[in-house]
Amino acid sequence: MGAVSKLRERGFLERRRYEAVVFLLVSGLFFGYLGGEMGMANLLNTLMRTAHDLLMNTVLFILGITVLTGALGKLMIEFGVVRLLELLLAPLMRPLFKLPGVASLAGLMTFFSDNPAIISLANDKHFNRFFKKKELLSLTNFGTAFGMGLIVLAFMSSLGFFKGAMIGLVGAVAGAIVSTRMMQYLLKGLPEGNEEISKKDGNLEKVRFDSKGPVFQRFLNAVLDGGKSGVDLGLSIIPGVLVISTFIMVVTFSVSDPSVGYQGLAYEGVPVLPRLAGYFSGVFEFLFGFEHPELIAFPVTSLGAVGAALSMVKAFVAQGIAGGNEIAVFTAMGMCWSGYLSTHTAMLDTLGYRELTSKALLAHTLGGVVAGIVAHLIFVFITYLGY
Repeated sequence: MGAVSKLRERGFLERRRYEAVVFLLVSGLFFGYLGGEMGMANLLNTLMRTAHDLLMNTVLFILGITVLTGALGKLMIEFGVVRLLELLLAPLMRPLFKLPGVASLAGLMTFFSDNPAIISLANDKHFNRFFKKKELLSLTNFGTAFGMGLIVLAFMSSLGFFKGAMIGLVGAVAGAIVSTRMMQYLLKGLPEGNEEISKKDGNLEKVRFDSKGPVFQRFLNAVLDGGKSGVDLGLSIIPGVLVISTFIMVVTFSVSDPSVGYQGLAYEGVPVLPRLAGYFSGVFEFLFGFEHPELIAFPVTSLGAVGAALSMVKAFVAQGIAGGNEIAVFTAMGMCWSGYLSTHTAMLDTLGYRELTSKALLAHTLGGVVAGIVAHLIFVFITYLGY
């Protein structure tokens, strides 16, 4: 046993050495290329200034939104609005998503908070007993499609694109339908196992929110607790915004003033991503109506963190390359994907089905693309009608 463990340890150390070499090689190529184009001093200044500007002008703005929406969401839960919406939406769950009516609660909880809410719900025995095994596993895709939905809608609307945001919401629903049903199709061979206790939505009464105490005290507690959860959520997106968005932007935008050259200003960079996207610009314009290849940075970033992707929207709008159609597509794809790469893995691992992660990711990737296409088509149709 001692010899075997030594061999395993030696193999592990060798793999770590290879990883270190590959990491240094890739990092050297990345920073070497950007530094060669911009100048290393300018590159470092741009990274620091972009991160600082994102922190002051975007993160704090999003933080304010998350605090307000967190308080609103908690109030809606505390005073039964979510419960009412759940009952109203329950009849749509089976025909649209092939899920029991109680699944509407999962969509609402992630809409008012974030994707992790779906993990805690799926582990709740009082909740998951209404699902067959295949339905419960597809709940990963359904719930994730609405993650941070209220925050995304509020952010887009605050920029003056309320119509685009609402169209994006419809697109996200379409993407959720495709993602959820495709996941169920991919799980056709899975043994059903846990049968639903009942097909009747009357069992929804067993999933409830208990509230006690005077109305004013409940109101105050909901506002404070919801606002606090909003602060936690706002703070949790800071690493994604500052790290992911900064590096995505530095390979998305170009020099601020070509006549002067690189100055180390915020939001300067080498447009590597637009150049790559340019090879498929016809496809992106046909599917999503993107007339500028830089716009593909938003859905790419949404794969990992929609909060980080939101930080790019203000820059796109300021440059005049994003309008109502782009906001509709951003909203749809941002909501539907909402950082699903990490959520799907965590939830399926929690449920004991990590091996199904690839199927869930495939289904949700397609769902996000469909969400963007539907949002674009609806926007074009409404614009054609003159609205």
